[in-house]
Amino acid sequence: MSTNTERAERELRAFARLQVRAGLLNEAEQLDEVREAVAAELPHTDPGILARAWLAAARKELLEEQAGWPATTDVDRLRAAFVECQQHGVKVLAGVEDHWAARRALEEAAGQLRGVIWFVVMDVWHAVDTPMLEVNLWHADGANAAEGDALTTSVLACLERHGLRARFDEGRIEVAALWQRRI
Repeated sequence: MSTNTERAERELRAFARLQVRAGLLNEAEQLDEVREAVAAELPHTDPGILARAWLAAARKELLEEQAGWPATTDVDRLRAAFVECQQHGVKVLAGVEDHWAARRALEEAAGQLRGVIWFVVMDVWHAVDTPMLEVNLWHADGANAAEGDALTTSVLACLERHGLRARFDEGRIEVAALWQRRI
């Protein structure tokens, strides 16, 4: 096996692992994503077989690992905080494709929201292995929230109430959260 093939396999296994651990897609969608990546990177293989095998291995690993997790994980705390934010007019968009999803949500709400919290899939992937989830916060008019403004202060306080340390830094909120999402 060539070094390039070994590298591609390693990266594709890591991609399957991230898909499972992020949990943003259902199993069929995860399979489609990984199969497509395998087909692109390892064209002379059966992408379906490899994708299913690597996803199954990632699920097995996660199931074994999550048995040792605390009863309440950072993801549980994030969910609770995000529910509270939504109750107060701040929509939460988790794992969206890009900023246009946030822009559409604000347009569709037509002034009924105070703001929107959004983060992309890669932000989640980062938080799978590093306890830091970076989220964007926009006002209802689409303007970036700023340090010290009322919206930023209320969102930071909400995160803190749910046991999450967070701070505003360079236009985003950094939440000290490891993405441990149960299957």
